[in-house]
Amino acid sequence: MINIHSVNGYMTLNSWVMGNILHLGTEAFCKRHLTYQIDACGRLRDQMEMAARTVPANVAEGSSRHQTSYETELRLLDVARASVSELEGDYLNWLLRNGTTAWHINDERYKHILAIQLDKPDYGQDLLADVSEHLLKQYGHFAPFIDRDDSLVAANVLLVLCERTKQLITAQINRRLGDFKQEGGFTENMTQERLAAKREQAQQESAPTCPICGGEMRRQMAKKGINSGHDFWGCINYPQCKGTRPINPGKITR
Repeated sequence: MINIHSVNGYMTLNSWVMGNILHLGTEAFCKRHLTYQIDACGRLRDQMEMAARTVPANVAEGSSRHQTSYETELRLLDVARASVSELEGDYLNWLLRNGTTAWHINDERYKHILAIQLDKPDYGQDLLADVSEHLLKQYGHFAPFIDRDDSLVAANVLLVLCERTKQLITAQINRRLGDFKQEGGFTENMTQERLAAKREQAQQESAPTCPICGGEMRRQMAKKGINSGHDFWGCINYPQCKGTRPINPGKITR
């Protein structure tokens, strides 16, 4: 039986939780403030809601790829971080178009939002129900400052949440980079395993060395051209190196 907790481990990450808070907050902001008079075609709302949606989505997908490819995981986390930056630009523009600025970091309102801590998740066997309750509770910490008629306060609060989300994702990326340097990833390690297998095969066949890079070679069969169907020696570093040698029926010399 599959352990749903191990499959959905990303749900315990603060970066994913904060991404969902940002998503919910953005939907509430757009519904309340992006009226037909302001956003007649709905393009801005679509843009902001899509950017917000991709944050938790890419954190989830990237974290789920942790066991198979660090490269893919890091790329998706970087996409999530870039989406937060895009959303941050939209909220900043909202403030500017209304003739005001973002809160200064020494503003008490800024400090208050920054200081609100997320609760530690405590999920049981009913995972999805527990996760839903947890996300709503965490959003509830910020909802009184977002779900209000003053769009400038709401935009500032969401700007602070953008900064917090970026910091969490950046910290996650840095941790993964450190892990990758120490361990490598599944895909990367599989590549090394394949290269090792090719080297072992080359040694067993007493293969010659590559005339271009000096690396080991392995027996291969031409699939096209005038030599189609005939064996030849090909460099194990292909496609970086395209060195080949013909296979002579007699004794092979290095």
